[in-house]
Amino acid sequence: MERLITVEGVKRILFGKGSLRRLGAECASLGSKRVLLVMDKELAQSAFVSAAQESLKENTIDFIPYFQVTPEPSPSLADEGAEIARREKANGVVGLGGGSTMDVAKAVAVLANNPGKATDYIGLGLVRNPGLPSVMVPTTAGTGSEVTFTAVFTMRETKSKGGINSPYLYPSAAILDPEMTFSLPPYPTAYTGMDALTHAIESFTSLQAHFLSETISFKAIEIIARNLRGAVYEGSNMIYRESMLEGSYMAGLGLAMAGVGAVHALAYPLGALFNIPHGIANAVMLPYVLAYNYPGNMAKFTAIARAMGEEVEGFSLREAAMQASESVAALSRDIGIPATLKELQIPFEAIPEMAQGAMKVARPLANNPRPITVDSAAEIYRLAFKGEY
Repeated sequence: MERLITVEGVKRILFGKGSLRRLGAECASLGSKRVLLVMDKELAQSAFVSAAQESLKENTIDFIPYFQVTPEPSPSLADEGAEIARREKANGVVGLGGGSTMDVAKAVAVLANNPGKATDYIGLGLVRNPGLPSVMVPTTAGTGSEVTFTAVFTMRETKSKGGINSPYLYPSAAILDPEMTFSLPPYPTAYTGMDALTHAIESFTSLQAHFLSETISFKAIEIIARNLRGAVYEGSNMIYRESMLEGSYMAGLGLAMAGVGAVHALAYPLGALFNIPHGIANAVMLPYVLAYNYPGNMAKFTAIARAMGEEVEGFSLREAAMQASESVAALSRDIGIPATLKELQIPFEAIPEMAQGAMKVARPLANNPRPITVDSAAEIYRLAFKGEY
C-alpha cells in the first residue's frame, strides 16, 4: 500500500557545548532585529539570561523580556506575550527554558501574526499564517519541544489540556547546548528524561510510525536508557548531559513524525485536574500503559526491551515483550520516580473522571498500538494506583 511520508521540521540545529553563544547570530540570520525573550522567572535569575542577552547585544539585537512563564502554562500567557510582541514591534521570538517556556514561545510567535487568542487554535491545522521567526534553546533534556509543531496548554476553567498543532509552530532554529542542562537538579533531570523516553517509546510503537521515524525513535530509546541514570547522579558529566540532549532531540523528531499514544492521553488529566507536571505524569503512567499495550505489537515491545538493555535470548516472544514495561519500571525506580498514583496523592475516587478525560485526547489514542476504551483506561489507572502491572 502506498503511503505518503512527509518530513517537516526545524531548518537549523546547532548542537554542542557553548553553542548558546550563537544565539544572536542565529537571530540575525533570520532577519530578527528586535526579539521577545521568553523565560520563566526562576531561570531569569540565572547566568543563562545574561549569556543570552550578551549574545544578542553582540549582534545588535534588541530584546524585550517576557519572564512570566509558569509550569503547565495557561493559554493566557501566550496571549499576553503575543500582545507585548505586537506592541513592541518584535520581529522574532526566543524561547529559553523547559517545555512550558518553549511551548509558550512557539505560540507567541504564531499569535503575533494571527488574529484571536491561543484557545482559537487548539486543535490540528487551524493556524492560517506563518508566525515570527523563532529560536528555541532547551534547558532540559526532556520535552523535545524545540523540534515539534505542538504547544500544549492547560485550560484550568474546563480542567482540560490541549495543544495548538501546526507546521507553523516549528521553530526556525534550535540551539542545543548541554551546558544549559548542567544546573538541572537530579529530580527534574529524572522526570524530564523519562518524558523524553516516553516520546521515544510512544512514537516507536505508534500506528503512524514508519521506517524513518522508527529508526530515529529506536535510537533515542537506546541513548536515553544508556545515559539517564548517569545524568541524574552525575549531573556535571558532559558525556551524560550531551547524550541525553541528543536522545531528547531524537525523541522529539520521532514524536513530530509519528505522534504519541495512550501514555500522553492518560497523563493529561493528571495535569489538568491535579497540576501534576507533565513529565512526572508521563513517567508514572509509562510502565502501566506499556504493560497494557505490549500484546498490540509484541515484536516492537521486544525490540524496546533490547534497547533498554534487557537480555531476552531464550524468552518466548510474549515473555520478551513483557520485559519492556519491567525495564522501564526499573529505570524509574532507580532514578527516584514515584511508582504509583497513590504516591502522587491522586484520590482513587477520581479515576472515573480521569478516564473520561483521557478519552477526550483523541489523536494520541488513535495512535496507540492497542485500542483503549473508557473502561480499560480506568483499569490502567486502578493498576497505577495500586502499583500492579
